[in-house]
Amino acid sequence: MNTFNELLQENFFDNTGQQWLISFAILLFFIFLRGPLAQSFISILHKASSQTKNTLDDEIITAIEPPLRLVFILLGLYGMLIFLKLPAQLDAFNSHFFHSMFAFTIFWSLYRVIGIFSTFVSSVQGKIANRFSADLALFLIKGVKLVLVIMGFVVIVQEWGYNFTGFLASLGLGGLAFALAAKDTAANLFGSLVIFSDKPFDVGDWIQTPGVEGTVESIGIRSTRVRTFAKALVAVPNATLANSPITNWSRMTMRRIKMTIGLTYDTNSTQMQNILTQIRQMLKDDSDINDGTILVNFTDFQDSALGIFCYFFTNTTNWNEYLLVREKINLNIMKIVEDNQASFAFPSQSMYIESLPENPKLNL
Repeated sequence: MNTFNELLQENFFDNTGQQWLISFAILLFFIFLRGPLAQSFISILHKASSQTKNTLDDEIITAIEPPLRLVFILLGLYGMLIFLKLPAQLDAFNSHFFHSMFAFTIFWSLYRVIGIFSTFVSSVQGKIANRFSADLALFLIKGVKLVLVIMGFVVIVQEWGYNFTGFLASLGLGGLAFALAAKDTAANLFGSLVIFSDKPFDVGDWIQTPGVEGTVESIGIRSTRVRTFAKALVAVPNATLANSPITNWSRMTMRRIKMTIGLTYDTNSTQMQNILTQIRQMLKDDSDINDGTILVNFTDFQDSALGIFCYFFTNTTNWNEYLLVREKINLNIMKIVEDNQASFAFPSQSMYIESLPENPKLNL
């Protein structure tokens, strides 16, 4: 005990052993109790937020719990250092350090709070569909997070005495060169803003552009990924998409069927009239065919056929269902033609010889 008491009275770096022991005890107290202390504070906040009907405030309180634990460690470290007698140079370092760490804690808390809005916006997407889209909301959240990271970095750098504004100004021609090199990235960024705001397509849509056709798998800040029908993945820069005509086949309300049926020239007018009438009636009676536009007309005397022009739309836009409807219509048309004793034409030529020589051998 005498030795221990002597150590407590002994000076170590201008502080007695007792001061060092108390200061470490303060630090350990906050380290070991940071969890219960933070949990108690969070519980008080949760109790207050329970009075509201929404859950957003509860998620915000949960998000700030990790930074709050760091605050209690910083408080313990701060209490340890202020209990000790430190050199002036070290006091200045400690001041910058604690200011930087508390700034980091604040920006970390804001970063985590902004992050929960991605889930919140997605959950209420249907209520604000006319104003925003989920993709645009996520893009804006990522932008705010990036701004927070930059601001936090600038605040901490300036706390240590570095002139960040002067550093940016000193970039000079290097900054200009960087801006020129990043012009494509900036173009893609603005292209993504156009896509998010104008919404010419969504994830899962079948689109066609002059350069690619397929299903949209993801829409990013720099590019949009399209899965082609050959199962290849194509990354298209958003700047290219924003300046290209885009056909969104997934937003069709109907699918078109356009074809010309050729009948042989031995089809008489009565057969032709009956076939036209029966095809029109068959299409009108079919529930899979949209009755808004049905055109069936005898239009052409072709080289080897009598042409019947058919133009109508299916109610379904699904590719597989469309093919089944088209197959059914084709079979019905075949039956109508067969029932009227007519035949489909195929490319052919007829040669008519007016007369033959009496003795062909003389003309060989």
